[in-house]
Amino acid sequence: MLNFSKAEIKFFPPQQNPLLTRLIQSIAYLLVYFVYKIRVVIEEDDVAKVKAIADSRVVYLPNHSTLDDGLVLFLLSARIGQLFHYVVAYEAFQGLIGKLLQTVGAYSIRRGVGDRYSIIQTLDLLRQPQCKLVIFPEGGCSYQNDTVMSFRSGAIELSFKVMEKLLKQDGVVPNFYLVPVSLKYLYSNNTDTQLEQALSRLETALSLKPTQDDYYLRLRKIATQVLENLEAEYHQIPIDLTNLNQRIKHLKQRMLAYCEEKLDIVPQERLPERERVYKIQSVLSSLSVSAKTLNPNYQHIYQTTVRLLNFDAIYDGYVAEKPTPERFFATIDRLEREVFNIDRPKLKGRRQAIIKIGTPINLKDHWQIEPNNSFKSPSSSRQKVIDDLTQAAQQEVQANLD
Repeated sequence: MLNFSKAEIKFFPPQQNPLLTRLIQSIAYLLVYFVYKIRVVIEEDDVAKVKAIADSRVVYLPNHSTLDDGLVLFLLSARIGQLFHYVVAYEAFQGLIGKLLQTVGAYSIRRGVGDRYSIIQTLDLLRQPQCKLVIFPEGGCSYQNDTVMSFRSGAIELSFKVMEKLLKQDGVVPNFYLVPVSLKYLYSNNTDTQLEQALSRLETALSLKPTQDDYYLRLRKIATQVLENLEAEYHQIPIDLTNLNQRIKHLKQRMLAYCEEKLDIVPQERLPERERVYKIQSVLSSLSVSAKTLNPNYQHIYQTTVRLLNFDAIYDGYVAEKPTPERFFATIDRLEREVFNIDRPKLKGRRQAIIKIGTPINLKDHWQIEPNNSFKSPSSSRQKVIDDLTQAAQQEVQANLD
């Protein structure tokens, strides 16, 4: 539930306490292992890659598959002995958790709007000689363990802006690294019991008759029932009952249209669906308390946006392509969020969080100095360089996941 209004704080800046952050780093491994059942695995060669550029500005670009990724990146900072800053969704900064996030170096970003406060903070941090900044370039959580959504180019655009200012200020092009980071989770133990229990809970909640089918067929029946329930709720009549991907696509379009109609938002169909959802959430968060109270559709609109983000990257065949425990549980977690109306589904077992560091990309190598000290690529426009680098980072993250 969004609890912020216009009268409240617009931006949560980082308030990093180095001493306290180091203390938290020293106990984080045990805390994450026992509470979240995660053990981080990273090879020494990968640690060496980032230690070799410790004196330079670095922007880490990890995939974002679970809500635990921030914890894993914090453990990475502890492992390599560095202090990171993190760009985190505005909604996370509530209560003690929000204060803790600020203490370890996180700051907020409002998605769906041009958050000038967050952009200014990012530019200020990137000017610092040894800045280490984590930005999730997918722009949100995919909830898929081994595939990535399209990367946004914003992190690279801001990095180039800072480099241009530094060049004008100092007369030299500084080293400035982008580091693709692949995060992948693997269950450590046999998961048959947890899988059976999770499927049974969902079948019971949906009043589905227990069967002796294999796990995949049971999962598919559960997913189909959830889809049918949502189609009925949003008055969506499927054209082809056999084509689940088309049904999912049409349902998401109907849900987006419903939200935009209720809030008088002009649809911007050229934007990715996720960006349109963030715009809707931004409009909702800007409403006054009285407006929220008077609007009978407010809660349902917000719940619709949560559903859209939960199912944003889902598609029929994801589990069938690779029927691993990780893909089963990633899909089950999505279904549990919907069926049980929860944010964090029950943990399914101990996991290894495997971190793979890609080859650091030095932006200095993609820069050519002109007489006026401005940016120019030797072979193409600035935007093409940014787009190419964004694509290269995404491809390396995906390659390492594969």
